Amino acid sequence: MRSPVIVQITEKTMEYGGGRGMFHLVKNDAEFYSPEIPVGIHLDHGKSFDIIQRAVEIGYKSVMYDGSRLKYEDNLMVTKKVVDFCHQREVCVQGELGNVPYLGEAEMGEVDWEKYMTDPGQAEDFVKKTGVDILAVAIGNAHGFFKERKEPDYDRLQMINNTLGIPLVLHGASDWENGRVIEVIKRGIACFNIDTALRLAFINNLINALQKREGTSFDVRELLGNAREAVKRTVKEKIKFFGSDGKA
Repeated sequence: MRSPVIVQITEKTMEYGGGRGMFHLVKNDAEFYSPEIPVGIHLDHGKSFDIIQRAVEIGYKSVMYDGSRLKYEDNLMVTKKVVDFCHQREVCVQGELGNVPYLGEAEMGEVDWEKYMTDPGQAEDFVKKTGVDILAVAIGNAHGFFKERKEPDYDRLQMINNTLGIPLVLHGASDWENGRVIEVIKRGIACFNIDTALRLAFINNLINALQKREGTSFDVRELLGNAREAVKRTVKEKIKFFGSDGKA
């Protein structure tokens, strides 16, 4: 679809498949199959300075340090340390301010979203003092299956965008489609994280295939290949929603 894309790898994925192996698997595929398409390889939700160092040493040119669960002062301090380290090595840094909740971290009932969402004034101070290149924001979005705010806080996002002037990222965007996507793009969102949508496409396809099969003979390549095709279809849908097709 000739869309620029970012392939994100988490700490857990690095532990599972080997940090260096996972990075070079993506890098080699991108360079061999689509050398003319911009493909970013990004460390998602790095939770420590050590994992950032490891990722940079492996070859990542884009990393996220997630200190959003820390006190503001601690998040600022470690993010600044990460930025100083990475910018000396020409590595782009994404920070996070506010709190994009996960299922299990908070109750699914009535959520006091004011405690979670990014404060525009604090965001200005954070970006000025840390020097981050990109900021992940919280405007009522949520990771995984956590129930999101009924309506995103578009005004808050507009204030953040007007103040900062850097690209903004929306985590927990798997179920974001046409109307809301258009509104947040107008207000500075430049990247959407859609991990849950891809996992669901893969797992649901695999479950359905296994339930329909008879006997005990399974061709793993066929099963996983079909699940991969389901992921591909979802990615194509998302690229259309986000309007990045044909932009490479």
